[in-house]
Amino acid sequence: MRIFVAGGGTGGHLYPGLAIARALVAANAEVQPFFIGARRGVEQEVLPKTEFPFVLLDLHPLYRSQIWKSWRTVVGGVKAWLAIGRLARADRPRVIVGTGGYASVIALAYGVAHGMPLVLQEQNSYPGIATRVFSRFARQIHLGFPEARKYLKPRADAVVLESGNPIQPPPGMRPARHVAKQGWGFPGNARILLVFGGSQGALAVNEVVAAWVRAGIPDGVHVIWATGRGSFDRYASLESERVRVRDYIAPMESAYAAADVALARAGAMSTAELAAWGIPMILVPLPTAAADHQTTNARALESAGAATVIIQRDLTPERLDAEVRAVFETPGRLELMSESVLARAKPHAAEEIAGHILELMELE
Repeated sequence: MRIFVAGGGTGGHLYPGLAIARALVAANAEVQPFFIGARRGVEQEVLPKTEFPFVLLDLHPLYRSQIWKSWRTVVGGVKAWLAIGRLARADRPRVIVGTGGYASVIALAYGVAHGMPLVLQEQNSYPGIATRVFSRFARQIHLGFPEARKYLKPRADAVVLESGNPIQPPPGMRPARHVAKQGWGFPGNARILLVFGGSQGALAVNEVVAAWVRAGIPDGVHVIWATGRGSFDRYASLESERVRVRDYIAPMESAYAAADVALARAGAMSTAELAAWGIPMILVPLPTAAADHQTTNARALESAGAATVIIQRDLTPERLDAEVRAVFETPGRLELMSESVLARAKPHAAEEIAGHILELMELE
């Protein structure tokens, strides 16, 4: 029961595919996921460390601002088409699962041309080009944000589901929050702000947080701050009794279990993890994200009452201080935001998506 999983270029497109593949194998050991990715994407580092077979092809994105490079996209696409054809003839996949990004396009196009069932998983509230194009052909479309539905034109018999984004769910037995806080060396009743911007950190956010910490954070507030490995040396000296500065936090569960609020970018997967843990968010969308999708994600969560949004150009130490105080000091606000964020949570999305894919495979 072979399936192709196509997607990558960035971790936001690759990791959902891995979560779905693992959920499929856990549900049915006969399923054999095979990953198709790009040589130039994050998958070249990640996939060799996984349990799944894979191929990395000479795939390229659309060079919108450097159109003279587009020949690479065309030539790489033709080579990839031929390579996928050889793989499919050797062992035809029952389904092709596309998780977005330029690394998914040729595999999905090949599937359309050869009558293979397509399943799409879209992480963001504003769908990427691959999802918008191939939603017309897919048998199943799984949405991380229900708001994405209005941008799609699925075929009449397609199943469109608000499954959520596939993440590693919180453990069934979580540590008590006061115990998790004490594990970081804070009082059990501390009010904790978790700050992170991905494995590389977020320089614009880090600079404002640093200025805020130097000016003096509000009484009773404590900070767990993941700066990113490249920036840690710049901020390590700001470690104090109420501030923990780390280059990278792994596992993140230790921080999620202790946090009351998070200051973060608005990537689909990080916000899905925060929602699963019931953590209200102060979101600073990455302004250079494709099609400004992080702002769309952030506004959707803000409209649901799960987050407050600060556009990066408006992020100052004073604005950050005001937002942190508002969340912690306004009676009932933290509790209301926690309820709202949990209402958006889909911690078992991977298992749900896998179940629907298995149903589709049984029909083929």
